[in-house]
Amino acid sequence: MSKSPASLVWFRNDLRLNDNPALTAAAQSGNPLCCVYILEDGYDEFRALGGARKWWLNKSLSSLQADFRDKGGTLILRRCGRQKAQTVLDDVIEETGATEVYWNRRYAPFEISKDKEIKSDLRDRGIKVETFNGSLLVEPWDITTNSDTPYKVFTPFWKALKPSYSRSHPKGVPNLKFKSSIKSDDLKDWDLHPTNPDWSGGLEETWTPGESGARSRIQSFLGDRLKGYNANRDRPDKDGTSGLSPHLSFGEISPQTIWDMTRSAMDESNGLEEDGWAFLHEIAWRDFSHVILFQSESLHEKNWNDRFDNFPWQRDDQSLNAWHHGRTGYPMVDAGMRQLWQTGWMHNRVRMIVGSFLVKHLLQDWRAGEDWFWDTLVDADTANNPASWQWVAGSGADAAPYFRIFNPMTQGEKFDPDGKYVRRWVPELKDMPTKYIHAPWTAPKSVQERIGVKIGYDYPEPQVDHTSAREAALEAYESTK
Repeated sequence: MSKSPASLVWFRNDLRLNDNPALTAAAQSGNPLCCVYILEDGYDEFRALGGARKWWLNKSLSSLQADFRDKGGTLILRRCGRQKAQTVLDDVIEETGATEVYWNRRYAPFEISKDKEIKSDLRDRGIKVETFNGSLLVEPWDITTNSDTPYKVFTPFWKALKPSYSRSHPKGVPNLKFKSSIKSDDLKDWDLHPTNPDWSGGLEETWTPGESGARSRIQSFLGDRLKGYNANRDRPDKDGTSGLSPHLSFGEISPQTIWDMTRSAMDESNGLEEDGWAFLHEIAWRDFSHVILFQSESLHEKNWNDRFDNFPWQRDDQSLNAWHHGRTGYPMVDAGMRQLWQTGWMHNRVRMIVGSFLVKHLLQDWRAGEDWFWDTLVDADTANNPASWQWVAGSGADAAPYFRIFNPMTQGEKFDPDGKYVRRWVPELKDMPTKYIHAPWTAPKSVQERIGVKIGYDYPEPQVDHTSAREAALEAYESTK
């Protein structure tokens, strides 16, 4: 007896029910739904997930499974293992009798290529396939230069996007009816949650993964922190940012929803125009990173600017390890790296400071920093993480010029003027007078004795001298010309 028709929804980086174009279109087909998530962790060209993202994915999938149960359905879990994703997808199609398959698109060149292969094969077998934009404000090919090529510089990209993007009024959860459930993996068997030891306590205290967590975050941000955002967003000593980056990375909220809710807040309250557009400007940077990813075969491995292929990076495991664990002797750098280790996240201004320090003070390859962030950031995705590292290294598209070398002391004085951020994450310095907080080695011995902190013993001496390191970095850059 033939199976009754079903519509299959393949979930990827879109772990939500609201404003999910693929899910909405499948629900409108009239067929009962089968919804599946396939774990492609480390398979083929798919980069293995870092530890922090594994933790988040575990929580996010658990939340989405609960959301499906509330709607009377099930999210089927399958893992690639040594099989191709298409083989796993074919198994689900066979088991459900699906005649239609829906998914939201991805944008790395190899992802596009693989999705095209799957789409072509399914259509050749008479299976309807529909795909959608469920992850970006605009797709990389939607807004192009006058020569019809993708943008490589952010400012003209933003100038083109801002007036042309029309509010989409995101859709809610469609009416869902489900196919009888088929066999699913047990999420616990995927071993995504850390054990022996379980190092995720700080992540648990900081984050609530899942669509409901994303909704709660956007609402609290718009209600409490959008006003003043433009002034506060560069201040790590203040709670001035949205904290939405990991939710966006996993697709627990759509950028269209964020745009629409922000514009609504701007319409409803006077005085939010500047702050609202400053926030949406940052959301657009995420889209721009995907435009760059779209143009790069391997953004996390290859310099965008091949001039840097000959850069004399210095592999120094001792220096790299000190940077990893916030023991460089520069408080702003150390505070950021310890915040990352504890919470899986770091303030964006501090990311620029610690990144610049690694590649320009220590002359360590940007890929070493990108690898560490990939493993420890909850929001590290295939576009933003490498694009940001190449930006700070000077090798990327629309990158900071290499001669722009952040001074960690003056950056601290400007963006953490009272030392609140440093004192939180570097508790050894909690009693250090503010005038010395960003350069504690300059504190007289009498001050160190009074507060019980001996520089070089309780807190490290600086790894390198800023002025000497800056000169060495500029000399290294000149050698590539």
